[in-house]
Amino acid sequence: MILSIESSCDDSAIAITEIETGKLVFHKKISQEIEHSVYGGVVPELAARLHAETLPKILEQTKPYFSQLKAVAVTSSPGLAVTLIEGVTMAKAISIALGIPIIGVNHLVGHIYSLFIEKETTFPLTVLLVSGGHTQVMEVKSLTDIKTVAKSMDDSFGESFDKVAKMMGLGYPGGPLIQELAKDGDRLKYNFTVPLHQSPLIAFSYSGLKNAVRLAVEEAGENKELYKDIAASFEHIATKHLTMKLKKYFKTNPPQRLAIVGGASANLYLRSQIEELLKPYNAELLLSELQYCSDNAAMIGRVALDMYKQGDFSELKELNISPKSQL
Repeated sequence: MILSIESSCDDSAIAITEIETGKLVFHKKISQEIEHSVYGGVVPELAARLHAETLPKILEQTKPYFSQLKAVAVTSSPGLAVTLIEGVTMAKAISIALGIPIIGVNHLVGHIYSLFIEKETTFPLTVLLVSGGHTQVMEVKSLTDIKTVAKSMDDSFGESFDKVAKMMGLGYPGGPLIQELAKDGDRLKYNFTVPLHQSPLIAFSYSGLKNAVRLAVEEAGENKELYKDIAASFEHIATKHLTMKLKKYFKTNPPQRLAIVGGASANLYLRSQIEELLKPYNAELLLSELQYCSDNAAMIGRVALDMYKQGDFSELKELNISPKSQL
């Protein structure tokens, strides 16, 4: 079995995956959402302290499996430096104590592999990654052949939801809160400009839209009823920006299989609009199970499973965190 650890941001998670069958035999995640919600976003130092408290408690529950472990895997990039180090330090200690090899995993590859937890891999595919830290399109041919073809120039899709929720005083994380508020709103009430709609670039940007929403929130003042329309209009334009740029990309690269991964891939409006976009191409849409959309250790373990089989291990002394690593 492989024990995997995820601590790239504000979720403490540990999983155990059986090597021969790919079965997930243990998975536990402890979220820090309540602790960070009072600040409207993740406070890195607080997140690190909470990881230091919760990861050992989860690890204690995995002791019955220690004798069967053949490797330990851990998210080593990208993420918050102070939280990544908590997981990597624990993984190194386990590697030394049990005399087993260590596998450093890229968190973004983990999101791709969230599609394949307890399943076989299905490549090639086009992947749209939407999360709190990243918005990018990748062509994925294999574990080692991943090419980024478009990415955000500033804020990410998920980050923009968090910031809009903070403007409205809704709390954190913003994705589910904005989605719920938008259900009863008028998506066409506010005519926000679609970012980069006249640009030939296949790229993403959310800073301008975020500022337009801020002005709308300020204008609404104490009239909280308008927040529903603002949320709905924002969600509509934020999603339309993605679909317009994907459509432009598809003109020269028509998809056969498109996957949406990352925490923000749980957004139901986004899923419905991507489904509509894919109809003319008769393309297959792949989605992670909702429980595996956000950060988790099961997806890290699934990547590690393929890396283990390929003999792709990390040198203990050379495994370091890489907070800003990209694909």
